[in-house]
Amino acid sequence: MKLREKLDELINNNADYESIYHVSTELDKLILDYYKERNEMVIKKLIKKEGNA
Repeated sequence: MKLREKLDELINNNADYESIYHVSTELDKLILDYYKERNEMVIKKLIKKEGNA
């Protein structure tokens, strides 16, 4: 959340492209990590559920 706020602030303050791009890519990495972790948990639950069926 803080990183997204920082990105918004940079954009609103017309920061240079490199700064905006850097924060944007860092935010993208965090989002990607979140969804990878979430998908792994869902897959584990499905495997467990199929094992009990």
